[in-house]
Amino acid sequence: MEAPHSSPAADSRETAVPEVVTEAVPGAVTVTITVESPEQMQDLGRRLARVLAPGDLVMLTGELGAGKTTLTRGLGEGLGVRGAVTSPTFVIARVHPSLVEGPALVHVDAYRLGGGLDEMEDLDLDVSLPESVVVVEWGDGKVEELSDDRLRVLVDRATGDTDDERREVTLVGIGERWKGLREDLV
Repeated sequence: MEAPHSSPAADSRETAVPEVVTEAVPGAVTVTITVESPEQMQDLGRRLARVLAPGDLVMLTGELGAGKTTLTRGLGEGLGVRGAVTSPTFVIARVHPSLVEGPALVHVDAYRLGGGLDEMEDLDLDVSLPESVVVVEWGDGKVEELSDDRLRVLVDRATGDTDDERREVTLVGIGERWKGLREDLV
């Protein structure tokens, strides 16, 4: 997702439009957005940052190269945090303090962590969560216990030998915190 694409769709800088889809989790708010380029993925991150607050847990799921870090880079820009947002694969977690008196961004890559929350305790995410926005790539099955209210972001892309930059991003807001997700993103 990092490399630019020369197709007209990739050059489009139009904002992706949310489309409501069937709820996948009972009581959850589900929104799907089609993203045509890495620039649109980053823009989605900036837009999503406007609705994030301290204490929010965002769980990102998608194949390698789907655009999870690109989305998180947009979140960092939107939150006004310090430092380049890059994949924390080899350090497991990076903390990006706010430059604008907002919440810090804690960016975690749980890909290499096999167990659940027990294995992640050394990261002290439960301590960071109340005053930060915590984004966990590959967090499904590992960090749900941190918060009853969380935002799952599923990024689907075409697989195989393709240069298709299109992604289907499904946002699943779980808990009371996310009841207004559709309206907040419009």
